[in-house]
Amino acid sequence: MDHPNYLTTDDEIRELLSSVKRIAVLGIKPDDHAAQPAHYVPRYMQENGYEIVPVPVYYPDVTEILCQPVHRDLMQVPGEIDLLNVFRRGRDISKHTFEILAKKPKAVWFQLGIRNDDVAERLADAGIKVVQDLCLMVEHRALLKQ
Repeated sequence: MDHPNYLTTDDEIRELLSSVKRIAVLGIKPDDHAAQPAHYVPRYMQENGYEIVPVPVYYPDVTEILCQPVHRDLMQVPGEIDLLNVFRRGRDISKHTFEILAKKPKAVWFQLGIRNDDVAERLADAGIKVVQDLCLMVEHRALLKQ
């Protein structure tokens, strides 16, 4: 996909990660799932100075993840979101499209193994930067920890 808001190069991704401070994590897993990427990737980002805003899709009884209050949907998140990190199956992202467009994060990052070209194109067309099918933790380590 060729779109100015579709980030694919190391320089584009490094610039994005350098500008981000607040990351909402859609599909984050609770603390008792520490071995799963949907928990340890946001934990790593938190340990590296980013503010994490948990937005789990399941786990209705969980009120806190990574010592942060849980929000049940993006519209409940107060303030701006610099980056929305998505841990949802590609086919499940579509149901979040309107919510993402309404909240308008500066960028959306679909984790490694996750793609949805239709949603990515809609977000990019709406002025939101998009990264697909890359691990946030791996890219951060490779590009910012040198």
